[in-house]
Formats: sequence, structure tokens, C-alpha cells
Amino acid sequence: MATLLSDTARLRDEQWLKYYYFTRAAFSVVWLTLAFTVGQHVMAVGAALLILYPAWDALANYVDMSRSGGMRENRTQTFNVFASVAIALAVTVVLNVDASLVLDVFGVWAVLSGLLQLGTALRRRKRFGAQWAMMLSGGQSALVGVLFIAQAHASTPPAIVRVAGYAGVGALYFLVSAVWLSVSQLRRKFASSH
Repeated sequence: MATLLSDTARLRDEQWLKYYYFTRAAFSVVWLTLAFTVGQHVMAVGAALLILYPAWDALANYVDMSRSGGMRENRTQTFNVFASVAIALAVTVVLNVDASLVLDVFGVWAVLSGLLQLGTALRRRKRFGAQWAMMLSGGQSALVGVLFIAQAHASTPPAIVRVAGYAGVGALYFLVSAVWLSVSQLRRKFASSH
């Protein structure tokens, strides 16, 4: 009986994770589309998108953390929520004071949130598997953050374009993770029916 309850809980949590990854990918695609179509041409929209991206990350991590056992069980996501909120506020300030520092701020965030995402994926790997894309995404995010900082004051392309490229790769990783979980579920279902 305990095994059945455990399997049911695992399946429910896995369904949530798949939905979460698909939602993160969809949001990133919409954000990316807005960034490339309007954000790079209309400064106010670009600024709003640059603030929205880490704010959304904070909200998404908060919802996932809450849904997945709360703060105590998800310390990396808890730190990620606070880091993303702080970065959204920092981007707001920097855009009003010295917009040339935006990539520096995003670089710091990419490093920090990437390492925290890597930690979350390593923890989840034990229970769900299908976390290799999230581990790769976290590591790559940290490396991209270092590049953002190194290239922050180069004149082209604009910050919104660089961040959009970063968001596009993130969307791909979330989509791959969601599809991988879906395939894993189908394999288990097929194996149990035969």
C-alpha cells in the first residue's frame, strides 16, 4: 500500500514538473518573440521585458518550490526566488541610473541562478531522472553570466538581444526536459502494460 501511495505521489509530482517545464518554455518563447519584435526597437518595452524576465523567474521558482515541498525541501529554489527578485529590482534601478550596467546585472544573475538551477536539478535527478538538460542549462547559464559580465560594455548588440539569446536557449532546455519526462512516462506506461 505504501509503495502504491509513493508511486502515485511520484507520478503526480512528475506531472507537475512536466507542466512546469512546458510553462517555462512557453513563457520564454513569448518573451523572446516580444524581445526580438518590439523590445529591441521600443526602449520602454525592452526595459519592461528586462525587468519582467527575472521577476517571472522568481514567480515560477516560488510556485514550483511551494508545489514541490516548500522552502525547507527546496533551498536552492528559495535562494533563486530571492536572487531573482533582487535582480529584477536591480535592473529597474540600473535602467534608471546607468543602462550600460544592465548586462553586468544580468551576468551576476545568470551565474547565480544557473548554479542554483544546477543544484535543483541534481537534487531532483535522484527522484525523477530526466534532469540532464536542466543540469546542462544551469551550468551553461553560469558560463553565459561570466560572458555577459566580460562583454557588458561592448557596443553591439543591445542588451535585450543578448538576454533574448540567453532566454531562447533556456526555453529550449525547458522544452527538452518536458519532452524527456513525457517520453519517460510513456515508456513506463508501455512497459507496465506488457
